Amino acid sequence: MNRFEVAKPTTLAQAKDLVQEKAWSIYKAGGIDVIDHLKEHLAEPPRIVDLKSIPGLSEIKVEADGSLRIGALVKLADLAADERVKKTHAALAIAAGETASPQVRNVATMGGSVLQRPRCWYYRLEEYQCLKKGGEVCYAVGGENRYHVIFGGGPSYAVHPSNSAVALVALGASFVFDGPKGGRTVLASEFFQLPSKNAQVENTLGVGEILTEVRVPAGAGRSIYDEVRERQAFDWPLVSVAVALRLEGGLVKDARVVLGAVAPIPWRSNRAEAALMGKPLNEATLQDAGRAATVGAAPLSDNGYKVGLVQTLVRRTLAQLA
Repeated sequence: MNRFEVAKPTTLAQAKDLVQEKAWSIYKAGGIDVIDHLKEHLAEPPRIVDLKSIPGLSEIKVEADGSLRIGALVKLADLAADERVKKTHAALAIAAGETASPQVRNVATMGGSVLQRPRCWYYRLEEYQCLKKGGEVCYAVGGENRYHVIFGGGPSYAVHPSNSAVALVALGASFVFDGPKGGRTVLASEFFQLPSKNAQVENTLGVGEILTEVRVPAGAGRSIYDEVRERQAFDWPLVSVAVALRLEGGLVKDARVVLGAVAPIPWRSNRAEAALMGKPLNEATLQDAGRAATVGAAPLSDNGYKVGLVQTLVRRTLAQLA
């Protein structure tokens, strides 16, 4: 770990100035992912700007219309336990509550969860100069790839690691940023990007930008999140899914199905959604949606098992909303 200084601004303006003063400086929220990067020399910033002293970034607000405004520094444990979120946006509360371990959730933040880097071991280990770090090879292609992508891969094949991001895309959320060029708001579904655009980044975060808030529209139906892990106590998901449904007269009128841990971004399954539209949530529909969710899957040498897991998980998750 390199030597660095820590700055603790009390306003967003101060934070932006502090990062711009020294090239390669970075922001820190909860610090879970930042510390990992420092340990493996994946980041060697001269300055870390701690955002915890900036007021207003740790609040969960419910607007009059039922929409949510979630500060980027809200801890995942607090989000998971919030009864208001659990009642109206269950998928998000469940996803936050399923992340890592209780110890991690008590420190990790909403913003850190969304912006964390891939957990691929080739990227995380200092000795591998992979595509994510500016190299020329994605070592997962010919190496250990049992946890890697089955959709959207190439030239890099690491999965997106965030549970919360999967739920946020399903719920139609937006991210609010403040940066040197001013503020901007972008849909969660448009923020994440495939490695075919740039293998070294996973989203459109600008230089010096701070994620300040997550906005989630009012729930227009029911939502749920579920996942499959090797170890229930603590592990990253093998596959996950977030579903948001609106039913009228027993028929599906609107559906968003988003898969996690199977692609470099939260992967929206348009085919599974089409299989649900206008149908009752009976066994035949659930089977069709499960099969549709894996159309176009392209497993690597050791992760073909994810295809069956996705089909089963989609069916099982939808059944909970029937």
